[in-house]
Amino acid sequence: MPDPSSKLLLDRREIGRLVGASPGPTLVAVAGVHGNEPAGIEAARRVFARLERGGVAVRGELVVFAGNVGSLKRGVRYESKDLNRQWSEARVEALRSPGAGALDAEDREQLELLGAIEAAMGRARGAVHLVDLHTSSAAGVPFVLFGDTLAQRRFVGAFPIPVIIGLEEQIDGALSEYWTRRGCITFTVEGGQHDDPASVDSLESVLWLALHQAGLLDGDAPREVHEGRRRLDARRGDLPRVLEVVSRRAITAEDSFQMEPGFRNIARAKGGQLLARDRRGEIVAPHDGVVILPLYQGLGSDGFFWGREVSEVRLRASRVLRSLGAHHLLALLPGVERDPARATRFVVDRQATRLVPLEVFHLFGYRRVRERSGALTVERQLD
Repeated sequence: MPDPSSKLLLDRREIGRLVGASPGPTLVAVAGVHGNEPAGIEAARRVFARLERGGVAVRGELVVFAGNVGSLKRGVRYESKDLNRQWSEARVEALRSPGAGALDAEDREQLELLGAIEAAMGRARGAVHLVDLHTSSAAGVPFVLFGDTLAQRRFVGAFPIPVIIGLEEQIDGALSEYWTRRGCITFTVEGGQHDDPASVDSLESVLWLALHQAGLLDGDAPREVHEGRRRLDARRGDLPRVLEVVSRRAITAEDSFQMEPGFRNIARAKGGQLLARDRRGEIVAPHDGVVILPLYQGLGSDGFFWGREVSEVRLRASRVLRSLGAHHLLALLPGVERDPARATRFVVDRQATRLVPLEVFHLFGYRRVRERSGALTVERQLD
């Protein structure tokens, strides 16, 4: 049963919209793609209330949409399926086709949200940015995740909270990745635990910094931007500035997965430390690293993500290599071939990874790794 206190009073998808007098960028925010995560809605309402009082000049457009309206009203994560796993091009095309068949609750939500975002893009008088606001079942700090393009790296660098590279590429059908492919600068923020009031504060701060970084605020930054930066910096504490995801612990209901208690949404772990249990037995850390987004709720297909800190030297090397277009050299490596069906993808023989580890491909932005016919495909977003 959903907690009655988690239900949200909501009468429409558009939470608010503010259009500046002069042209400029567009910032689209989506909150509550999961219905048990209403903190982003409240954060957006606070921002609009402040902007309506005046004294802050805005150019371009700010618009915020509720993601899964029906589930937000019920206080449940979703009705039929996870709305944040449905955003592949093939899935959207099938949903829009005349022969799509009977639509379930999330299908209808997706079509409405798709139309709303496309309408905002059609009105845009400048670059379009999109932020997807979330919270998690585990306690912890706010952090940013994004598809690894150089433009998005530059954008999220303005946020003084942990930045996680490679998590979005572990997931198929994420909303933010779909809109990156449509030409937006996108990122996702995990604001903290679902029912923690500090999560609303953090997501409000993120919205103010996003408005500033995207260029919607005319003149000097208002105090809310400076206060938001201080608040987020304080919440990060001693956690690393940049992390990368190495692997994902995929789970099903049949696994009887149970996370060990006490892990925060970003938590250091020692090699050999017990992380979780499932029907096969204990799951332990392979070596020192970081647990990201451990699952402490009933619904979900991600048990946890396993990550590690990324040094500034490695980030700089990656930036230089990609700026030079050096990814073309990867085709010269043994066992590596371009995929003729997609210019941003290589097919890699499994034996080749013994000589050329996948971390080499990560340096060039090839973080989406999938199995295909006994080989691996590695793919990147266009920079």
